[in-house]
Amino acid sequence: MTEQITSSPKPTPIPTPDAEAGTEAGLVTEAGPESESESASASEPVAAAAADIPPMPTQPPVVQAGRSSRRVLRAVGRWAAAVAVFAGLGTGAAFGISGMERTDVPGLATRDDGRWEYPRLALPALPAGAPRPYTDANKAEIHHADLRELLLPAPAGATADKKLTGGWVSVERYLSEYAPEERADLRITLRDYAVRHVAARGWTMPDGTTSRVYLLRFQSVAFALTYEATEIGDGLTAGVPLAAAPETELDEGWAEDDIVPNTLSKVYAEPKPYGRTQVRQAYVLAGDTLALIVHEKKGGAAAVPFNQTVMLQNQLLG
Repeated sequence: MTEQITSSPKPTPIPTPDAEAGTEAGLVTEAGPESESESASASEPVAAAAADIPPMPTQPPVVQAGRSSRRVLRAVGRWAAAVAVFAGLGTGAAFGISGMERTDVPGLATRDDGRWEYPRLALPALPAGAPRPYTDANKAEIHHADLRELLLPAPAGATADKKLTGGWVSVERYLSEYAPEERADLRITLRDYAVRHVAARGWTMPDGTTSRVYLLRFQSVAFALTYEATEIGDGLTAGVPLAAAPETELDEGWAEDDIVPNTLSKVYAEPKPYGRTQVRQAYVLAGDTLALIVHEKKGGAAAVPFNQTVMLQNQLLG
């Protein structure tokens, strides 16, 4: 198929401003029959003026850009190219980040706050027909699960204490945590309140922190509450002092927002100047069971992993 090329029509001449002005003044640019009788001196200037008028162009005029206009055009071109490049880079970066793990992105990785890596926790199985504490069927708040299975497991990287392996321990082993001059009275108190079982687990972390957790199960909630009130108390100290921490004070940084409802947690820290090691201790009261949690470390025991241990043990008991 061939294309048909049509010629453009000849443009109609457009009168120039000078011609229009001349027309309005009654002047003409071409000599007509009626002008032949005029003198030659009058027709010559008119013919010269007509000769000076350029012919009408057949195409639209091309405006030549000045130096300043060319600089503006070049600047606009450069900015347009830069926007296109950065848009492409931004799209590629966004696609790359969306396909990466959070810890793989520099600057977005979660900073290590000192928490320990505990294994996934699960509540132990109960005997057939036995309800869990804090349910409508267990208003006495008795723990029917094996007390040893309610102990918090050791975190990753820990070295197990060969004497506190998560099994049963004697009352004497528990009393060894306290100052020697306090043990006799505590022994009598524990006998009067008929402690049924004591279970314990201990470990040492690579940074030198030693941890010990004791669970004491009493005959009833009333006995556990009385022991906590008389031997621990509600004051600013932990009551009966530990052998490794003769002085304690209430930990002001502890928040009880994360503890299980209907349970009680009291957290203490050995103030400065402490001795070779610093001790952090806490008591968790949950129904018929009382927990003693101890962290000890040379130069100072960190608060974050200690609070983590307290909360996790509280969850297991609640």
